[in-house]
Formats: sequence, structure tokens, C-alpha cells
Amino acid sequence: MKIAILGISGRVGSRIANELLQRGHAITGVARKTEGVAEGPNLTLKAADATSVDALAPLLRGHDAVISATRFVGGIDAATLIAAAKKAGVQRALVVGGAGSLEVAPGKSLVDTPDFPEAYKPEALAGRVFLEALRAEKELDWTFLSPSALFMPGERTGKFRLGGDGVLSDEKGKSWVSMEDFAIAMADEVEHPKHSRRRFTVGY
Repeated sequence: MKIAILGISGRVGSRIANELLQRGHAITGVARKTEGVAEGPNLTLKAADATSVDALAPLLRGHDAVISATRFVGGIDAATLIAAAKKAGVQRALVVGGAGSLEVAPGKSLVDTPDFPEAYKPEALAGRVFLEALRAEKELDWTFLSPSALFMPGERTGKFRLGGDGVLSDEKGKSWVSMEDFAIAMADEVEHPKHSRRRFTVGY
């Protein structure tokens, strides 16, 4: 498949790219600055502003899917991603989501709990707005993948669980997943779609 990744220079975008490249896919990596990304076989880099529909749409044309791995604050918003994908004729858009919008109880998001760190609230709230905008979209085939609460670089184990809108925790109550295993879950969804127009989550 031919897949565009927005935010390929970031920690998550680069890991998703590596996972998909190892599986033999052709990747177009888009970022404001691509100097720190090593080019290689099946990887094409494009420096562009992903927040502009007119700049982004031509780069997406001819791809089977686009993955957005940008931040929600200061990155691409849902309206821009949807418009650019439609203008380019790309049928599928997958989004690296956040954990803040996951539910700890029916109707109660993690970001709304008393202990949620203030420093992460703007990004988490923007991610929830992004998800709500996707849920209102009736034409584009979208998927929003939320990591668990603790989301850091780590090991690629290939052993994890998938969930829906609720926070996943292990037997000790810890909610976490490595970026490497998150990348596997995202690549699996690209290859074998099971969450069309839905959010899902991954964790241990």
C-alpha cells in the first residue's frame, strides 16, 4: 500500500513509519521540517505545512490512506484533514489520538478527572474536539486510535490488548503502552481495517 504519514518527524510518526516500512509499504512522510528523518527505500519525504488544505491535498493524491501523527494543539485539525483527504481522493484517514478522551466511566473522560495533569489538558481537550469532529463526518472512512494513559518509547513486544472507548489498565491498575506496540496496532488497522468510523484503544 501507499501511505502518507503526517508528522513523520515525531516520536510516534517515525515509529509508525518504521513499522509500515518493515512490512513493505511505500511511505510518504510529511512534516514541517524533515531534516532529521533518514531517507531510505520506499520512503519519500515532503516538507510541508499540514495545516493547509491546499498544500496538503496534492501530497496526499494517489495514496491508499493517510495517517495523522501531529499534535492536536498547533497541528492539523479535523476539518483540514477531512477536506485534504477528500480533495486528494484518499478514502481512509487514521489518527494518532490521545488518552484524555478515553472514558473512565460512562460519559466521563479521563481528562475530566481531578488528577489529570494540568499541563496535558490543552492537548487532551483538543484531541477530544478532533474526535467529535470525526464522529460527525459521514463520508470519509476514518479511524482514531488512542493510546493508554502512559505512552512512551519502549519495547516492541507485539503483546497488547485492544479496547473501545474505555481506558485499558493492567492487573495492577496501570494504563500504559509503548510507542512501538502502538505502531503495530496502527499498522494492523491499516492492513486489516476493523474500526471503520470508530475510535479504539491499545494497551497492556
